[in-house]
Amino acid sequence: MRYISTRGDLQGCPGNTFTEILLGGLAPDGGLYLPETYPQITHAELDQWRGLSYAGLAFAVLSKFIDDIPPADLQWLVDKTYTAEVYCNGRAGDDVRDITPLRWLEPGLGLLQLSNGPTLAFKDMAMQLLGNLFEYVLAKKGEEINILGATSGDTGSAAEYAMRGKHSVRVFMLSPFGRMSAFQRAQMYSLQDANIYNIAVRGMFDDAQDIVKAVSNDHDFKARHRIGAVNSINWARVAAQIVYYFKGYFAATGGVSGSNDTPVDFAVPSGNFGNICAGHIARMMGLPIRRLVMATNENDVLDEFFRTGIYRPRATAETHTTSSPSMDISKASNFERFVYDLVGRDPAVIRELWAKVDAGGSFDLSKTAYIAKLPDFGFVSGMSSHVDRLATIRQTFEKYGVMVDTHTADGLKVALEKRTPDSPMVVLETALPVKFEETIVEAMGRLPERPAAMQGIERLPQRVEVMDVSVDAVKRFIESRLGG
Repeated sequence: MRYISTRGDLQGCPGNTFTEILLGGLAPDGGLYLPETYPQITHAELDQWRGLSYAGLAFAVLSKFIDDIPPADLQWLVDKTYTAEVYCNGRAGDDVRDITPLRWLEPGLGLLQLSNGPTLAFKDMAMQLLGNLFEYVLAKKGEEINILGATSGDTGSAAEYAMRGKHSVRVFMLSPFGRMSAFQRAQMYSLQDANIYNIAVRGMFDDAQDIVKAVSNDHDFKARHRIGAVNSINWARVAAQIVYYFKGYFAATGGVSGSNDTPVDFAVPSGNFGNICAGHIARMMGLPIRRLVMATNENDVLDEFFRTGIYRPRATAETHTTSSPSMDISKASNFERFVYDLVGRDPAVIRELWAKVDAGGSFDLSKTAYIAKLPDFGFVSGMSSHVDRLATIRQTFEKYGVMVDTHTADGLKVALEKRTPDSPMVVLETALPVKFEETIVEAMGRLPERPAAMQGIERLPQRVEVMDVSVDAVKRFIESRLGG
């Protein structure tokens, strides 16, 4: 399996292997890595994969994308990652052994529970594996890495919990100052591990993400300081997330062989487009996903594109601060991966379109031939507001006895709007309600349940550096912690 850039210029290289791109994040030309071709899954393979444990399924799926790690080592890595001991913080009961249990709210409407990991968010599903992959590859190479990332809430804590104490790894995580929930801030800033550094920038997530991309595009600085990435610009993150679409599909269609023609819809709350991009790739591989139902919050840039063909990222001043803060994003990094497929994998088109985006502009595909191809990819979209999510949280608890977080509520609201009797609708849970206590109390008049390990986390000492939005300031901070 070879990997190419969405922007097409790999400095004369015909392609890279998985371990060659694992540590780097962005491609040298500023694009994102994707497989040269998507592996295709047969019905026979789907039959063989039904009933596998999560670790077994992860090995089967990831083996399609990773051929430069020996199979025995890859099996060891996924077995080490996907255990009940790691994914047991969120809920009590036997269902944690499934890692990602599917909970039916009613016939044809299910909630795929992805938040049983250490930080109570779906980001743990990929990040725990990424931590083990980084440690494995660095040990083989005898190298160190300094991870630079940006978070709107959950990526940061998932990355830090996955990387804390890892040999030869340091983490520098940027977050928007004052824009996350108190619980999210405490999860990150209370970590005292010597290899973890938190930086809160006075801006929005998009500002933090732009800094990460700017540093990554400074090739001299990146090489000199061994800068790597754990945001969903990192291909391994997306690849690991593909697995739970297969797991969710099998659960939704009965878990027995012979059901491989049954289509399933997946509803996905989306901010940076990484989670739903994994579903897009699973669908391209041949998993019978009928529709990918994308839900945004008030920052509806992606919903606007799927309705109109116009991609118009907002400036920081136009980006709303909402009660589903992990989706307060106006420039979705992974969207470039999807548009690359939409325009026939033509890197020249991507370079032209993203030259406009990178310059602060927009692009319009509504009058091009590409817009006619959009329905072929199965996307439908909708948006949810603060009033909507409060109502959805209340109604879901009253009707099903299930409390959901604010982002999952956005997904559920749009799923109910787009649901048809033609196929089951599986909503991807993104986090546990405790991460957004303030809004849960507003909706329900009561606190959500909190795992014992997270009691009093907001009262722990916090360690964070606050700075203005400045690429140079972040570079200086990194250098000061690395000794020059």
